[in-house]
Amino acid sequence: MTQSDNALAARISVDLSTPVPPLALIRQWLSTVLADLAEDVLQDLMLVCTELVSNAYDHASAPRRLRVHRSRDHDALRIEVDDGSPDRLPVAGASRLGSFRGRGLIMVDNLSRRQWGTHLGDGGKTVWAELPLS
Repeated sequence: MTQSDNALAARISVDLSTPVPPLALIRQWLSTVLADLAEDVLQDLMLVCTELVSNAYDHASAPRRLRVHRSRDHDALRIEVDDGSPDRLPVAGASRLGSFRGRGLIMVDNLSRRQWGTHLGDGGKTVWAELPLS
């Protein structure tokens, strides 16, 4: 895990090359690096990161990477999760893993105030969401 020199800028990146998603470690790390956030915002951030990282492990192939950074005017947090499966686009409310799954992106949609999406790149995709800080 890496971070910028200035934690206030909060540009952090996590290589997700482990065979199992390191969700507890990510949550612990975020709470340390972004300790200045309001508790409710930090909890929302952890939930969105957990959902997007879990989806990358459940529905996509490696390589995977998580990035979190604040906007320049510090009014939003942007969460980005890269994966190696550009052909598997996320669908809110649906999961190929069964009817008991598929609600995570609905939570992401609500918490991000519908500011989330997918960007396709060379050999992969980035699923992103923005959380307002105000």
